[in-house]
Amino acid sequence: MKIQIYKGDILKAKADLLVVGIFEDDKKLKGPAAEVNAALKNALQGVMRDEDFKGDFEKTLLVHSLGRISAKRVCLIGLGKSKEFTTDRHRRTFAKMVQTAKSVQAESLLSPFFGWGGKGLNEKELSESAAEGVLLGAYTFEKYKKKEKKHELRRASFLVEPGMSITKIQAGIRQGTTAAQATNFARDLVNEPGNVINPVSLANTARQIAKKTGLSCRIFNEKQIAGLGMGAYLGVAQGSSNPPRFIHLTYRPRGKSAKKSIAIIGKGMTFDSGGLSLKPSEAMQTMKIDKSGACTVLSVMQSLHQIRPNVVVHGIIAAAENMPGGRAQRPDDIVRTMSGKTIEVLNTDAEGRLTLADALSYAVKLKPDQMIDLATLTGACVVALGEYTSGVMGNDQTFIDTFLKSAKEAGEQMWPLPFDDDMKEKLKSSVADLKNIGNRWGGAITAGMFLKEFVGDTPWIHIDIAGPAFHEKGWGCNPGGATGVGVRSLLRYISTL
Repeated sequence: MKIQIYKGDILKAKADLLVVGIFEDDKKLKGPAAEVNAALKNALQGVMRDEDFKGDFEKTLLVHSLGRISAKRVCLIGLGKSKEFTTDRHRRTFAKMVQTAKSVQAESLLSPFFGWGGKGLNEKELSESAAEGVLLGAYTFEKYKKKEKKHELRRASFLVEPGMSITKIQAGIRQGTTAAQATNFARDLVNEPGNVINPVSLANTARQIAKKTGLSCRIFNEKQIAGLGMGAYLGVAQGSSNPPRFIHLTYRPRGKSAKKSIAIIGKGMTFDSGGLSLKPSEAMQTMKIDKSGACTVLSVMQSLHQIRPNVVVHGIIAAAENMPGGRAQRPDDIVRTMSGKTIEVLNTDAEGRLTLADALSYAVKLKPDQMIDLATLTGACVVALGEYTSGVMGNDQTFIDTFLKSAKEAGEQMWPLPFDDDMKEKLKSSVADLKNIGNRWGGAITAGMFLKEFVGDTPWIHIDIAGPAFHEKGWGCNPGGATGVGVRSLLRYISTL
């Protein structure tokens, strides 16, 4: 889709769909909405009255222009209460208008920005969030469906109003486009089924990204993984006929002397059957999403050459399949990690933390200044926070607070969860240094505390993305399926380093 700016008369703009907005607390139409309403001889105001349209957030009203303006149709979109209008609501508004455009088979749309001036949002924030909303809201994954001729939204134009800086708008569009395209790339990877993406093909994708963007890339096979002492990771992988691959991508700023480094680690289970602790069939149906953390890491690494941060970034993935083959690890097995610590495996379906234990141990040896891992780790986190919010834990509160600020600016819902020293007892084993599960209470927290055993003193954040990584129906800027959660937050955070 092409995103462009429009500096002309809104009434003369040629578009299949012209969008204007109204806040709930506006007593009358204002700005472009009032201008369009006057040209339509108060048709907007009349339909609002007839339909009892009050400007509720994301509600829409469609009106034919009947040739009175150049646009074929007008969409009035509700912006909600003005005091509650944020950059993220602006982003969601543009995602909603794209979905509305699709519903009427529009190939082009034009919209002003909303909330400029009095609402405290500047041109760069508005154009960045608008570009993200348009591209995120337009996403579909139809690669395996029969090709059918249909109208597609090909152009989105943003109206430049008097007093706005075109330079700032263009900068915002570039930044928003980068973030949205990276998110959509992650969505594509996550949506691919397990018979297409396995550990080897995921490693091949990493190689292609490295070649395309100038990253360094190291891929370790199973013999090399064993040589590194990653017994926990290999224990998970040994039940599958698809061998594991350990991926290490590195971004280094060109021509700069970076003073900081960060490692981002993604859980990379390309399919999770649960192993011998087999999942029920219904619970297995979306387990292609267990590679979501890894796909986020790959997407971020692919995009770093565009945002060009002055920091070394390591992208680390322990890719594997968790399958119940004849060589699969058993409940009661004891495995030794790269760190030297031993783990009693009580449940083979708590496998992500085993692969991450070795991935984090590897990352620590790189001596980064900070580490962030992302994982679809626990159903307990979904129970605690719901389907739309990621749980955030770590060992450095300042780091957590700073990252959460970036996540909020990116429009991704994340919430801190506490570590509790009294819960360490749940992870104690009588035959090993740790066991891989606690009891049923506080499962997201005990999983995070398990990972904490492998990070040493390195400032570290764990993000449990089990809730928002995939959504059947979608919400906000997510049309349905994989969401690419974490990509925008990580890109925004890394750009501040």
